[in-house]
Amino acid sequence: MPSFTSPDQGDDLEACVLRFADLDLKDTRLINPSSSLKAELDASTKKKYSFAKKKAFALFVKTKEVPAHTLECKEKWWKCCQQLFRDRISIHKHVATQHADEICHQTASVLKQLAVTLNTSKTLRSEDSRKPLKEYLTCNREVSAWLPDISCFSPDELISGQDSDGGEVLLYYCYRDLEDPHWVCAWQTALCQHLSLTGKVRIATEGINGTVGGSKLATRLYVEVMLSCPLFKDYMCKDDFKTSKGGACCFPELRVGVFEEIVPMGISPNKISYKKPGIHLSPGEFHKEVEKFLSQANEEQSDIILLDCRNFYESKIGRFQGCLAPDIRKFSYFPSYVDKNLELFREKKVLMYCTGGIRCERGSAYLKAKGVCKEVFQLKGGIHKYLEEFPDGFYKGKLFVFDERYALSYNSDIVSECSYCGAPWDQYKLCSTPQCRQLILTCPACQRQGFTACCVTCQDKGRRLGSSPTQSSFKEECECTARRPRIPSELPQQVRLPGSPELRLDVGEGGVLM
Repeated sequence: MPSFTSPDQGDDLEACVLRFADLDLKDTRLINPSSSLKAELDASTKKKYSFAKKKAFALFVKTKEVPAHTLECKEKWWKCCQQLFRDRISIHKHVATQHADEICHQTASVLKQLAVTLNTSKTLRSEDSRKPLKEYLTCNREVSAWLPDISCFSPDELISGQDSDGGEVLLYYCYRDLEDPHWVCAWQTALCQHLSLTGKVRIATEGINGTVGGSKLATRLYVEVMLSCPLFKDYMCKDDFKTSKGGACCFPELRVGVFEEIVPMGISPNKISYKKPGIHLSPGEFHKEVEKFLSQANEEQSDIILLDCRNFYESKIGRFQGCLAPDIRKFSYFPSYVDKNLELFREKKVLMYCTGGIRCERGSAYLKAKGVCKEVFQLKGGIHKYLEEFPDGFYKGKLFVFDERYALSYNSDIVSECSYCGAPWDQYKLCSTPQCRQLILTCPACQRQGFTACCVTCQDKGRRLGSSPTQSSFKEECECTARRPRIPSELPQQVRLPGSPELRLDVGEGGVLM
């Protein structure tokens, strides 16, 4: 879904945007290709003919792109007329010789769109040069105008490789003010359905936060659309999209909604804004800071705190060495944790990290607003980007993710253990008792012995439910949660790692936590 600008800067074409959705590659009603297209143009449009033809050709070739069939090959391939082309010259020759009629039709379509866009742009600017971007995007309120053209792909091509072996999961966020989050919600819903993507997308006036899965073709098109959309193209780059092996199978459905926050911290963005975060450190810079911290003879007397902003069940299976990992169950508890342990951070240099970076954006802003820290830094791109660069660095264990995979593995370290026998183990399963949303670490040997519940209470309830078919559910609070302090208190200078074996996966806040 690329954006094109005319080289003729003196003719107001810098405002025009061409999209795949605007160009019907199968439209045969525009102009008879046997006639002289150039001769039929008026004088003001004739000088745009060469530009339009080049763009029509480029758009046509673009729609024929397919991922290379080998991992070693990073070049683009093209598929057209049941033939596979491995270099740009051959596909260009094929299109020029076999699809001249289509290019002619498309040139007329491009010229027509140029004229319409130019006239619309002039009208909008003459009415009010200060109109918000959303009016430019949604003049007719049709989200379909901002969907990619997938007519050149067969349904099989779009959904092939959606499983965990051949598909992909995207993780991203973008903080920027949105005037009409409900329109963005409608557009994102249509876009994900258009590309057969599943996952979760949160939208608010402060931005967008999403994780979606599907085929590699679908995720590639999704990224292209996001980076070409005027709402986000000046705020995001390709590197902002974290990728991992997965697919549509990693999510049970597609959920897109409008919320007050794009990550639920429980404090209005009007009070704590994303615009005042900590200092961003690249993975390389963060690695050096952690190395410096770990090299100190006495970490407890250090003026540095390496702070994990995630929930306890995340840090349980993977974390940075020497970190302070709060024993909290939800990110919405983080502000209260800071308040209760404020003296812990006084005159400290804080290095914060989370999965993809989003929780640190407002978490660091909250900590900074308290005015007690010497400095507050955050890992740009989160653990995800750090592990891409340093898979054998200072982060040990697995990376927890909020989908059916539960975790991603970048190294062979196991930092957690079976809840029952204490053997090294880091693969989560849901508690075997119906209606319980807790996660449990139980090794295969203990599973074979029937230890499949999160605690004794659930184990007993599971047996009762098994013998009483009419009793299909229960709503009592699980023992694991009942005995866990909601907001833990840390002793000064004490690094506390989560020690409880029973873990809870709670997505009741309805969000995509990064």
